[in-house]
Amino acid sequence: MILSRILVLHLLLVPTLAFLSFTSSAVRKFRALHVDYPKVKFAEGFQGYCNGLVSYVRGWKKDWQCPWVHYVLHAPWAKITKNCKHTDSYCEDFNEYCSVSQDAFPLTTCNRLTLEPPTTCQYNETTSTQRVYLLCSRKYNGEPVFIIGLL
Repeated sequence: MILSRILVLHLLLVPTLAFLSFTSSAVRKFRALHVDYPKVKFAEGFQGYCNGLVSYVRGWKKDWQCPWVHYVLHAPWAKITKNCKHTDSYCEDFNEYCSVSQDAFPLTTCNRLTLEPPTTCQYNETTSTQRVYLLCSRKYNGEPVFIIGLL
């Protein structure tokens, strides 16, 4: 009897805890790589904000590949997350809930220079204020996990 209860609890709790762990790690990753508020200043040796930022991104991800484009929001976390608190939109291409931000956010877009080899990260920086498409961790009380694009 006790063994069957333990088995049932194990079957119910392990998938739930694994899902919560995945969700929280995706949210942590989003916050570390796509939110920079207040905006930091990198040392002159990086030759610009985007070169410093992508260097940080590559180190955080432990990846030598340089992304072609990288978006960074410069807004308080509370303002960003409110866009995922309730969404009825389901993005089938990503198999996740998604949302268009209500507000426009200060944003930096880092575009890789095309003539550089894939391991040499040199970027152009574009700053703007735009609304964004966000992937959310769930339908209700979700948090952002990825920037799909800009509006």
